[in-house]
Amino acid sequence: MSLPAQSTGLEDRMSDVIAALVHASEKAAKIARACRLEESLFGLLIEEKKEGEKNKKFVTDFKTLADVLVQEVIKHDVGKQLLTFMALSTTYGEKIHVKVCETEQETAKLLSKVLDGNMEAAEVLARSAHQNIVIPDLDTGKIDIPQDRLGVWVDPIDSTFQYIKGISDSKPNNNIYSHGLQCVTILIGVYDLHSGTPIMGVLNQPFAVQDPETQRWSGQYYWGISYGTTNVCSLRPHSKNRDVSSESNSVPAPHHLKKGSAADLEEEHFSAVLSTGETVCVKTLLKGACGDNIHYAAGAGYKSLCVVLGFVDVYVFSEDTTFKWDCCSPHAILKSLGGGMADLRECLRRRQDGNLEDCSELVYNAPVQDAKGADRWANKGGLVAYRSRKHLDAVLNLLSGISV
Repeated sequence: MSLPAQSTGLEDRMSDVIAALVHASEKAAKIARACRLEESLFGLLIEEKKEGEKNKKFVTDFKTLADVLVQEVIKHDVGKQLLTFMALSTTYGEKIHVKVCETEQETAKLLSKVLDGNMEAAEVLARSAHQNIVIPDLDTGKIDIPQDRLGVWVDPIDSTFQYIKGISDSKPNNNIYSHGLQCVTILIGVYDLHSGTPIMGVLNQPFAVQDPETQRWSGQYYWGISYGTTNVCSLRPHSKNRDVSSESNSVPAPHHLKKGSAADLEEEHFSAVLSTGETVCVKTLLKGACGDNIHYAAGAGYKSLCVVLGFVDVYVFSEDTTFKWDCCSPHAILKSLGGGMADLRECLRRRQDGNLEDCSELVYNAPVQDAKGADRWANKGGLVAYRSRKHLDAVLNLLSGISV
């Protein structure tokens, strides 16, 4: 979902904007967790996506009431606090227009229609949608950007399939989950309407940690701003530990702790996370370069998060089944860390033309020409998410002889 913003006529402070996005993502995470509490209830919340909405890599693609309600909460809260968004219609099923009403009671009454009259469940969801959440000072400093230049991409529930399956006992390999609720993310990215470049992003992991006694989940969020020469984010890159701060939900990103000379570092293999649906050719080449440091995981947002947190050096995907809403948020965070998210096919084309220096970053303001439905906003050239230009170059050198 893309939301073009309109100017409020007030002084623009990006610290307020990012705080509003974080606030909305935290409320959205609570809704996502609330929708998963009861399996009998959750079964009422799922419907198959229509043609034009589906991701073509899935034979059947689903959305949930959580997707729809989370999307509406983000529109309602961010719009109410700072930005005036152009209206978008959001429906669940054939007839019911889902929205966040002025009062909790009105929202509950509306949701009860979706839930076959289950008022108790509707009240739980409405309470989450209207709950006030306190966000600590994000310490962004003052960054002024005209709001009439801003557009917003939202993926309310990324990795819906893992969300529906609800697997809670997945075990990580080197901190990376291949599947399970941990792979579910909420993504809110802001981009420049004129240039298409990402400016800020919030990535929320609603199911980050499960309490072994209560079985209740808690989440984590990450944010970043990259505008001009200003780069700030919630991650403390030089910290060696990944402990959650007691004062905020920001988590320091662990770096790969390597020993030896600079020459030794250049010779070391890089690490990568891939989709299980990646092509055999790309898998084979990356396996040869990465050895045991290759991983597979669900969810484009989660794979990008693995790069953001330094669990892997790159996320590579050569297919055209990720979309602008999957990438804008983590791209902005990676930019704030000195990395980025490149268009794989365009980068390889430029290399074939002899241009070894210029890489083509993904942009978020231009639809794919002649495409229809969701495909209008697909990343047709695939992508490489990276924290270091050195690792991007390594991937491009490795794949330079193939056609993607």
